[in-house]
Amino acid sequence: MSATLSEPTSRPTSELAPFARGPVLAIAGAMGLLMLLTIGRYGYFGDELYFITAGKHLDWGYADQPPLIPLIAAGMDSMFPGSLVALRLPSVLITACGAVITALLARELGGKRGAQVVAVTASASSPFLLACAGHWMATQMLDPFLWTLLTWLVVRWVRTRQDNILLLAGLVTAVAVQVKMLIPVFWIMIVLAVLILGPRQLLGRPKLRFAGALTLLSALPTLIWQTANGWPQLEMQKAISYEQFLAGGDYFFVPAVLVMLGLLSGAVLACYGLWRLLSAPEMRAYRFLGFAALGVLVFVLVSQGRPYYIAGLFALCWAVGAVELRREGEKPRWRRWWSWSVSWPAWALSALFAISFLPLNPVTVQDDQPLYNPINLPEAETGWPEVAEDAARAYARLTPAQRANTALLTGSYWQASALDFYGPSVGLRDVQVYSPHRGYWFFGKPPEDTKAVLFVGGHSEYLNDFFGTVRKAGTIRNSVQVDNTKLGATIFYAEQPRADWDTLWPRMHLYNFMPEE
Repeated sequence: MSATLSEPTSRPTSELAPFARGPVLAIAGAMGLLMLLTIGRYGYFGDELYFITAGKHLDWGYADQPPLIPLIAAGMDSMFPGSLVALRLPSVLITACGAVITALLARELGGKRGAQVVAVTASASSPFLLACAGHWMATQMLDPFLWTLLTWLVVRWVRTRQDNILLLAGLVTAVAVQVKMLIPVFWIMIVLAVLILGPRQLLGRPKLRFAGALTLLSALPTLIWQTANGWPQLEMQKAISYEQFLAGGDYFFVPAVLVMLGLLSGAVLACYGLWRLLSAPEMRAYRFLGFAALGVLVFVLVSQGRPYYIAGLFALCWAVGAVELRREGEKPRWRRWWSWSVSWPAWALSALFAISFLPLNPVTVQDDQPLYNPINLPEAETGWPEVAEDAARAYARLTPAQRANTALLTGSYWQASALDFYGPSVGLRDVQVYSPHRGYWFFGKPPEDTKAVLFVGGHSEYLNDFFGTVRKAGTIRNSVQVDNTKLGATIFYAEQPRADWDTLWPRMHLYNFMPEE
């Protein structure tokens, strides 16, 4: 076998540099403070409202994810009702801790004080971590953190060969499959890479098999739920693939990832880190992780997943890049032409770039958001109370006789979740909300004696397939006139269902977002 692919014959040194506690904690703390000061600026994101509602319908699985995030979201809202800051506080804490673990990962790879500081700076300068993972109560909150923690444990096992670390890795993986079912792909890629590159001793460890059994046991209830319900997760993936196609497909993926990493310094450091992980003699013991990362990247690209699905690999690339960047010895001449991009002035500019993604501006300047900003927080987080208010007005205009036989439906799970959350405060306290969209469909269908529906959002052509008469009953507005998917949506009143609800409800189920009329 070639020298490139042969198994490493020696283990990394067991001695580590001191942890750069002061600067690492200071940078991670500043990152956390910045996120904390901005998490309550606008309003709820549609997914957050959905997770709160889903947590009230707690189950072993959902059409779109395992149950942990809905459980946390509903729990936080139950303890601190209506508090957006409290709901998002775990996101801030977990993301800041992830930045510290990124520095620890650099240390585990042999990085001294300078490398650890560069690694935590890269994490703190990531627009994705600042304005998404550390801002919303969503799967993005936990998934990258758990991948980073798992990577640190695997690297630590390679250095120490302490098999109890594999049990901890199994525990982390068991938690991760309760957030998103993607981490087994990472493990599969690790196993394949280890078979080729080593260290093959990893695969023979009994505690690794125990860790795998623990993960399977954790995932089993969700797998049973998916099987019992026809594997809606596969339909969700088709819908996500279609959304990615509309966003630009593979042409959108790479630029989006580079922006998420942080322009310019974070992206340069990550690319350099991945290349050095695959090629540097000093990283030979960990090379299998580089090929595993490439395998995950290919899988997400082929399956047309969202760019942030690979965010759990960012820390590995940053950490390796930081270690190699700060490695002592003569610097290659070819590195001089781009070294300015990872200098401290460049990091300062990269940090400002990341901060520009945060909700700093008044919500009314939504139209002035930078073109490079794919995380448009004003658009995503405004208008949900008005959806409930306008739906309540349309519902109040119905006669008592009409309301007795009318169900309240929505065209998207976001709108349904907004009505469920805000409805009780605007006159819809005793009104059950239904939606045929994605996971909300599984929360139940209207009563069999329902003769009409007040349908919020969507399109009349869709409703005409299921009802004899459809008319406009209202329009959604928002107080700041932010031009988003909610502004101008139509409220319909549809009567004369074309079949009983046991027949209609399966036919109405849809996973793609319906165009608004």
